[in-house]
Amino acid sequence: MPKKIMNDPARVVPELLEGLMFASGGRIVQVGPVGAIAKASIPDGKVALLIGGGSGHEPLFHGFIGENMADGAACGEIFAAPSPDIILAVTRAVHRGNGVLYLYANYAGDIMNFDIAAELAAEEGIRVRTVRIWDDVASAPAGEEHLRRGIAGDIFVIKIAGAAAAVFDDLDEVVRATEKARDVTRSIGVAVAAGSIPQTGERTFELGDDEIEIGMGVHGEAGVLRRKMAPADEIVDLMADYILDDLPFRSGDEVCLLVNNLGSTTMMEMLIATRRLSSILDKRGIRVHHTAMGTFAACQEMAGFSFTLMRLDDELRSLYDMPAISLGLTRLAHV
Repeated sequence: MPKKIMNDPARVVPELLEGLMFASGGRIVQVGPVGAIAKASIPDGKVALLIGGGSGHEPLFHGFIGENMADGAACGEIFAAPSPDIILAVTRAVHRGNGVLYLYANYAGDIMNFDIAAELAAEEGIRVRTVRIWDDVASAPAGEEHLRRGIAGDIFVIKIAGAAAAVFDDLDEVVRATEKARDVTRSIGVAVAAGSIPQTGERTFELGDDEIEIGMGVHGEAGVLRRKMAPADEIVDLMADYILDDLPFRSGDEVCLLVNNLGSTTMMEMLIATRRLSSILDKRGIRVHHTAMGTFAACQEMAGFSFTLMRLDDELRSLYDMPAISLGLTRLAHV
């Protein structure tokens, strides 16, 4: 059973959110039941961005509230969708008269609860639009993107949506830019060891000591290939084939790259993997505008990482380069 520094396992989410609010210096506050958090200050007339999903993937989702990022987050229990009452409380708190965008990963529980909350918000006269993120190429074939899971590509789509919500004063325009980013974002992950559930200590899946799985989801959902452990270059080559051929990405494309630590992977390993992917991209004539590396969408102490690519055009590049500040992602300028 993995060791975790915590108190009562039943109070993991309330206590982690208390810590988040303290670390924010008062910029993030609780706005309803446990799990409902938002910015303390939101300008009148702003299109509001509300993100959310299960806890346990820190800093996703609550760590992406901030300047030119999300205005609020609806946070569920560990690996569980937030309830409609939490989502509705955040909706009321962030609404400034110009509509609210719900942005979340494409999972059945989230879809059901966010849709219920949207209906309740509409009854109160709050206009809501929804964008679901489905970047995981391993979870459904090309042409059926709407069936795919959302994984670390959430971060790039949230970054674009947050910038768009700061720039545009029309909800439909924010939705348009967000969907554009979602539709050119692709991710693939690899796991070499499972994470665990804090309340039980149980592993989220079983994987042999000498096995890896390509394409595994952030909760331990099945991937596209389970095989014996291999050198880093061989693993990255397999991942690159899945992700690059899916959109597809072509010579002349400009992309942003996200290298995401699933929980317990070292920076050493991630840099070695990034070195190989950068060589593959260069050979294919794909230029990297910016690389973000770190822990953005974890699964407790799961060992492994994911790659995300978002193909840029002039608008998406401008929105991506817009300064943003949050616990999980800060971008002060293009470097």
